[in-house]
Formats: sequence, C-alpha cells, structure tokens
Amino acid sequence: MKLNTKYHGAIEFEKENIITFKKGLPGFENLKEYIIFPLEENKIFSIMQSLEDTSVGIPVLSPFSICNDYEFSIPQEITESLCIKSQEDVLVLNTVTINSNYKSITTNLKAPIIINIKDKIGEQIILDNDKYEIKHPIFQED
Repeated sequence: MKLNTKYHGAIEFEKENIITFKKGLPGFENLKEYIIFPLEENKIFSIMQSLEDTSVGIPVLSPFSICNDYEFSIPQEITESLCIKSQEDVLVLNTVTINSNYKSITTNLKAPIIINIKDKIGEQIILDNDKYEIKHPIFQED
C-alpha cells in the first residue's frame, strides 16, 4: 500500500503494519490509524503517521535511546485494554517537539505511547510520576 504524506512524500507500507488507537491520541482523538517509519536522515527519530490525515505525522523516539533509566509500570487497565500478554509485545515511544535549534528539541517522557506490537493496538498514557518531564531535552550538554 502507498500513502502520500504531506511532509514525507510517498510512504510504502503493509496493511499488517497499521496500528490502531481506539481512543486516538490527545489532540487527535478522531484519528485512529497510524503507521510508524524511521526518519532516514536521523535514526533516533521515527514518524508516527496518521492514515486518516496525511498532514499529521508525529515525531517519536524510543525513550531508552536517550534515558537509560527510564522505567514505569503499565497500569493494569491499560495492559488489559491493549491485550498485553508479554513484555516482548510492548513498544514504548515518546512524542518529540522539534525546534530549529537542536538544543531546544524535547521529548515528552511524562506521556509515553504504549503499543502492543503483536496485536497492533496502542494508547498514550500519562504517568503519575514527577521524575519525568513533559519537555525533556534530548540533546544534553555534558
């Protein structure tokens, strides 16, 4: 299948790669189906592209690529609603806020996107944990 996106051109994808968000995502509640593809220019980032609105492509990354000690428990109701049976079935992503100044690029560690990669369903949750920030800088100075 092929999707002509507004910002990333034509993207080839397979029907089995479609991830369904029953509740949508905060701010995009009406958009339920997405695909994820890596950004060729920068392997740390991927795009979570809406299939219903080709102008909506959300930059995401794995929190573990920037935060070695990132950990949380998935609430039982989310585990059940996403039919998660094993840790190996879970993909965790965080949204990214892009800025022309790379030092101002941030990720939202407070609201991870949880995806059951086996059943291709997902949901964004908000952690009840003050340890993680909504605007966590990705490129930290040493």
